[in-house]
Amino acid sequence: MLDPAFRTRPDCDRRFFLRRLLATGLLPAVLSRCSAGQPPEVTSVRATDGDERVQPKWEQLLTLTVGNSNGDLNGNSDRVLQAAVDSVARKGGGTVQLLPGTWVLRNSVVLASRVRLVGSGSDTLLTRPASVSTTLSADSDWYDQEITLTDASGFQVGDGVVLRAVNPHHGAATVIKRTLTARSGNRFLLSDGLRENLWLSGKPTCDSLYPLLTAEFAADVRIENLVLDGNRQQTAHLDGNYGGCIFLQDCSRFTIEEVETRNNHGDGISFQICHDVVVRNCYSHDNADLGVHPGSGSQRPVLIGNRLERNSQGLFWCWGVKFGLAEDNLIEGNRLYGVSIGHNDTDNVMRNNVIRNSGQFGVLFRHEDRGLDFWPNRNVLEGNTIENSGGDEGVAIEVLGKVRDLRFTGNRIRETRDPARRVGIRISPEAGSVQMSDNMITGMHTSVIDQRPPEKRD
Repeated sequence: MLDPAFRTRPDCDRRFFLRRLLATGLLPAVLSRCSAGQPPEVTSVRATDGDERVQPKWEQLLTLTVGNSNGDLNGNSDRVLQAAVDSVARKGGGTVQLLPGTWVLRNSVVLASRVRLVGSGSDTLLTRPASVSTTLSADSDWYDQEITLTDASGFQVGDGVVLRAVNPHHGAATVIKRTLTARSGNRFLLSDGLRENLWLSGKPTCDSLYPLLTAEFAADVRIENLVLDGNRQQTAHLDGNYGGCIFLQDCSRFTIEEVETRNNHGDGISFQICHDVVVRNCYSHDNADLGVHPGSGSQRPVLIGNRLERNSQGLFWCWGVKFGLAEDNLIEGNRLYGVSIGHNDTDNVMRNNVIRNSGQFGVLFRHEDRGLDFWPNRNVLEGNTIENSGGDEGVAIEVLGKVRDLRFTGNRIRETRDPARRVGIRISPEAGSVQMSDNMITGMHTSVIDQRPPEKRD
């Protein structure tokens, strides 16, 4: 330890300071800090209470197996899966290993921090029964924690539900997700208070709808190697602001890998206000809405090596998604757009993707006239293949509104059908800087339509 009087000694000059540090063994760390502007690299990792950033790589973690039979826990419902997740979480984290089997979920499985949920590939299937819907038969105020259903047949205690109505005060939509936790006839206790008015004047409804996997305020979670099927043909719609095969809210450091999300009457994968989410080598297909939906201010999403096929839109960058990377994805056959990016989605890179057979546009930079500067600025399209976009008047890259500081470089934009009236790149007259270099555009009626005045063109 350094002499407490060290700082006041008359011979405390730079040379003396370095000699003392060298003698105490602190010099290498200090020099590292000075030279790099960062704390020293952690070279000897120990588990320290409260340190969630740096942990040793343990050779063996707590693992609990779940099967339809022959597991540590056995069953075929959401209850056994939830019991396994909760058990591992209470012990500090570890792995829930799903054996081959099928689980039919009447409610979401809620994931917890430091839990890894891993299946056995295509032999592990999580799905859901047909949804049921009814109206409410009595008013519920915002402070209530119960509802009364007109027809309670098909609903059970433990079910996940979504309550929807027209807000009686301003006419906007009210959407509330809850669990039915107790019952007397057609009256059900809810897992939490309403905090919204569900008055009969707003025509309130109750549907047995929920994400298959969900989390809120959780971190350091992995979902791997399983199949999620939303039973789209037998369920009502729940949009990606509230649901999906996977729906995350206010989470950090999630990894979703080798997961198939399919046939959902909503999104495949949606995450809102979630940071450092990695979606890798997943297959999201045949969903009513979005294949992958990074949304609502999510920072630094990384989307690599995924297949996003036959959704309404393949990749939808939502509001305020920043510093993200979408790379080496196959985005094919989506009914509207391959990629859509808009409201304040800035500083993202889309690189080396194949975007093919989109219904209207290959890539859409949305018109976002909601504020002074909510445009999707400073985004990069690099090295992508964008092929066969839209119908006879389809556009491979559509740039709308006042967006600025875009860079399109090294993309291969092609049309293998009749050129018709198809366009490679179309730029709004209001757009700012759009740098274009080394793009190869073939087979189009018109390669580029730049509607900006000459003085605004790069």
